[in-house]
Amino acid sequence: MNRGVDVSEGFAHFDLAAMAKIDSYKLLASVILPRPIAWVVSRDAEGRVNAAPFSFFNIVSSDPPLVAISISAAPDRESKDTLGNIRARRQFVVNMVPEELAEAMNVTATNAPKGTDETALAGLELVPSAVVDVPRIAGSPVGLECELFEVLEPGGSSTIVLGRIVYAHVREAVFEEPNGLAQLHIDPSKMRLVGRMHGGGGYCTTRDVFTIERKNWPLESE
Repeated sequence: MNRGVDVSEGFAHFDLAAMAKIDSYKLLASVILPRPIAWVVSRDAEGRVNAAPFSFFNIVSSDPPLVAISISAAPDRESKDTLGNIRARRQFVVNMVPEELAEAMNVTATNAPKGTDETALAGLELVPSAVVDVPRIAGSPVGLECELFEVLEPGGSSTIVLGRIVYAHVREAVFEEPNGLAQLHIDPSKMRLVGRMHGGGGYCTTRDVFTIERKNWPLESE
């Protein structure tokens, strides 16, 4: 049994401080599921475009509107291109990943040489953003233009980027009929997004949705 692990009463209990970093990553990435994917487009100091997916990601505030992206260290360079680009230009775009672009997203995850335009490798069409000087992916149903809010250095090998959403693009067809756009009601099944699962290549769709009505206090008996 690995160090830091105790098994009792039907549970495996893990002391993360006693575990190897690779083991704690493997464990956490396998139990926190599914995870949304931030498909981040950025520019380097010379203006070259970069795209890469990150699954340690989520929205963390609506006021102000903030997203958080955890970027791990790059084994072959000082820092991952995305992090260096965000530090340099303080802008980026988060695109959500639809099923039809999952393969293209996987291409952009490759450890290409610094300065490579992964969007060109993946055959992606880009369109200009409204506020930031970074393009968004035309085929994505959601593009969130972001400006750097803060960079957090918690120690270890990860850096957390907080981005303030300054402009959002949402494909009109994903809103529910007949008045979804006016009421901001979106049909998740129409976005056909994919989420990250366990292992090196595990993904899921987000089309299997069920509803539980929120209860008000005091709770009513059934």
